[in-house]
Amino acid sequence: MKDIDKWKKNADLDNLSDDEKMILDEMGLSGSSRRKFLKQVSAASLSIWASSYFTSELFASNMKDLPDNPQILLNEIKVNLRVNEMVKPLTLDSRMSLLDALRERLALTGTKKGCDHGQCGACTVIIDGKRNLSCLTLAATCEGKEITTVEGLAKNGEMHPMQEAFLKHDGFQCGYCTPGQICSSVALLEEAKNGEASYVTEDLKKIEENLSLSEEEIRERMSGNICRCGAYNNIVQAFKEVNSGNDEMPTWEFATQEQMDKAKKA
Repeated sequence: MKDIDKWKKNADLDNLSDDEKMILDEMGLSGSSRRKFLKQVSAASLSIWASSYFTSELFASNMKDLPDNPQILLNEIKVNLRVNEMVKPLTLDSRMSLLDALRERLALTGTKKGCDHGQCGACTVIIDGKRNLSCLTLAATCEGKEITTVEGLAKNGEMHPMQEAFLKHDGFQCGYCTPGQICSSVALLEEAKNGEASYVTEDLKKIEENLSLSEEEIRERMSGNICRCGAYNNIVQAFKEVNSGNDEMPTWEFATQEQMDKAKKA
């Protein structure tokens, strides 16, 4: 017997344990009202069970196989996404993340799916000038917002200065985290221009615009983007050159015991 038929059969019968009957009695449900309630619960269970099949069929398909207006969406919503200065009308599941919409529906695969939990920063894009983790952003909430991915940074065939700096200073190894690192760096340029504070800002009363960020500030502000290859020094240098024109390679040394103790207390 199929699972659906079992649900229907159980909904028509009072095959309940004593505890279940007691709970339903306390709810004031008996006879026909009890059977109606059980059918409703069964229908809800069915929808949860079926959703895994429908959504997996939708999200696992290739771009070529996905229809413009999928008919298997459970929570269909129409969204106009403005991505890289182009408006893209889409019919999406209301639960789809911006990351999946970019990659699976718009074929903008430069934005990478790393941890998919908002911890690595590989999926960073720029929304209305601010850094955002697209894996934690619902596509449905981006209606009317300006979204920029790594594909949209170059203009008229010319790379963004940050992209050129990453190439010049070899700010990558495997390159998987690079799109998120670059998008985060470009948005950070605006944060420095606007004089926004960070966790390591020494005096919040003396914040000025057009900040020339120190290595410590850059590392703190970029700490949400993880590079497992460890190209951090080169990334810092790439940002420094674009931010302040400083072409001097970043310095590093082994942490002293005092610095280690300070870090443990932070």
